[in-house]
Amino acid sequence: MQTPLTNRKVADCRLYPSEARCSLMISGTEEEVLETAIHHAITRHGHKSSPELRTQLKGMLKDER
Repeated sequence: MQTPLTNRKVADCRLYPSEARCSLMISGTEEEVLETAIHHAITRHGHKSSPELRTQLKGMLKDER
């Protein structure tokens, strides 16, 4: 079963400049994007895993156009 495009979310590192100059864009279901974005934030950007990080990243997700 395919997910309708209107249900897809994106996380785009280009919208949040960092020293890493990251250009990663993640798209998928909200849960897929959130889990991948958390992993990326920890491994690429050095953030610590925490409930606050999850909340912050969830708030940064946008609907895919």
